[in-house]
Amino acid sequence: MSRGQVVVFDYGSGNVRSAVRALERVGAGVTLTREVGPALAADGLFVPGVGNFHACLEGLKAADGPRVIDVRLAGGRPVLGVCVGMQVLFDGSTEPSSTREEGLGEWPGIVDRLRAPVVPHMGWSPVSVGSGSRLFAGIETERFYFVHSYAAQTWSLHPEGAFASVAPIVAWSDHGGPFVAAVENGPLCATQFHPEKSGDAGAHLLENWVRSL
Repeated sequence: MSRGQVVVFDYGSGNVRSAVRALERVGAGVTLTREVGPALAADGLFVPGVGNFHACLEGLKAADGPRVIDVRLAGGRPVLGVCVGMQVLFDGSTEPSSTREEGLGEWPGIVDRLRAPVVPHMGWSPVSVGSGSRLFAGIETERFYFVHSYAAQTWSLHPEGAFASVAPIVAWSDHGGPFVAAVENGPLCATQFHPEKSGDAGAHLLENWVRSL
């Protein structure tokens, strides 16, 4: 029995078939499409992203992705961004050049090139999981598969006062310095790593997300 209906947003970025298979493995009913109607109506929207920040953002814009994401979040409808699908959620990026490319602005901050002797960061790495995480429940000490040269290396969204109890949960990893590995922020979640390529640990994370839909 399907646990939730998920649209994998097919806007021309990456090997989306692996995402479809991974989500089906954990019991989701999955539709691969770039059509706006199904993307708005689904229980969950999976936004992949592979390669260049600019190319991914242009592909999203061509498919009306920014509006789809905004409308879903305004209605409290879950969205999960992965890799560059996470990066485009920030204010902007210095990829592919040193000048800033505007992002979707869901979160403050700029995505920068990793400060490491060897880039890209490619392979399995642990993450430091924030307290109270539902996304990482049961897999807090596992490793996940990363392939990236850029990442958000700071986090500045810290609600105060009455909103402090709903502060985002941020997970970190390290490659030449700390970077944001995942964020849980109400209906909006994202991972810098690829859960669909992270074996049993990635499947567990996707199952946690699908169960929350």
